[in-house]
Formats: sequence, structure tokens, C-alpha cells
Amino acid sequence: MTDMPSDIYTEPDADPDTLRNLGPLAPMAGAWLGEHGLDVHPTADGPVQSVYVERYELEPIDPQTNGPQLFYGLRYHTRITQPGEVAMFHEQVGFWLWEPASGTVVLTLAIPRGQVAMATGQADRHARRFTLTARRGSDTNGIVTNPFLEYAFQTTDFEMTVTVDDDGTWSYDQTTTLHVRGESRPFLHTDRNTLKRVDRARPNPLAAARSRPG
Repeated sequence: MTDMPSDIYTEPDADPDTLRNLGPLAPMAGAWLGEHGLDVHPTADGPVQSVYVERYELEPIDPQTNGPQLFYGLRYHTRITQPGEVAMFHEQVGFWLWEPASGTVVLTLAIPRGQVAMATGQADRHARRFTLTARRGSDTNGIVTNPFLEYAFQTTDFEMTVTVDDDGTWSYDQTTTLHVRGESRPFLHTDRNTLKRVDRARPNPLAAARSRPG
């Protein structure tokens, strides 16, 4: 581990307005709808493709510090259903984080099947495209699953590429590498969608409080 500070306690000054400091994550703030997602997942009879509808909400949080480390970020919730259905097909919560000092993007994710992960990647603050990765066994961008998933559908790698488009949409293309019990080859579980804005982001609580009169 290199380039770590000797002073691990002193916090930097942070701008209270997160929306102004999100770097490549700034165009993603707000609420979004994607109606043409495509998921490819394993079944006993082989790969199956499923079309899905997704509502993805990303709200700014107040600046976060770990001593001298400073993050600006978005709290997110995405809920996915199949067209015309009410039952959840997939749900996920977590944070998108941007560390300006190192040019690092961080995605934390948790899904209600007993799995959590943290994916990281590097990007310029004006980047319109960036990729994040996580790997089973890593101490800094790892994947942890419950015992059954580890036994039957072991997740070894995760990669997600985000692209911000000129028309105001953003899209993702992700691959989760699974080792399915009884299969000799890894299975590439893929998901992709394009999201259109349906609502703008509200300012983070600290920024909102600073802007109130009096």
C-alpha cells in the first residue's frame, strides 16, 4: 500500500454542496427509468434471457471523511421487475462514491439474496465512461456471499461499465462471473440497460440547510 498519509486523523475542508463535487457521477444524480433492460442468467436448462424494467434512484449524501480521505457520493436504490409484473425481479441498494484526490469511483452494493460487494475504478472527473471491478478474495474491492451461493453459484468477478450519453441518458453494461456447481466452465451473467431521467436530484441535507434563509 503506497501514498498513504502519515496523519490519519486530520479531516479536510469539504464543500457542503455534493452536487457540485460528484465528478463523473454528477450526470447520474436523480431518478431514472429503464424499460428495456436485458438480463442473461443461468437455469437448469441453460442460459435464459429476460427483459426487465428498472427504476433507479440516486440521491446526494453529505460529504464523507475517513480522516484525510474525502468522498462525495450518491445513495442509491434500484428495483427491477419484469414487464407487467409487480414482484421484484432484482433489488439493490448502496452508494456510488467519488474521491477527487485519487480519481477513484467506488460502488458498494447489497442484494437481498445474501450478497454484498464493493467495486472500484479510476476515472477523470469529466469522464463520460468508466469501468469498475470487484473480485472474490480481494481485501479492497471484494465480493462476499452467503454459504449457499458460495456453494452453488460462486461469484468470482464483477465488472460494470457506465456510459453517460449526449442525450441525457446513462447506461450500464455489467458481467458477473459465476462458477455454477456441476458446470465445467464459468457462466457470464450479464445485465445491461439504458436509463432516462424522470426526476432531478434534491440537494444533500447539508447543502439544503445552508441555502435556507435565516
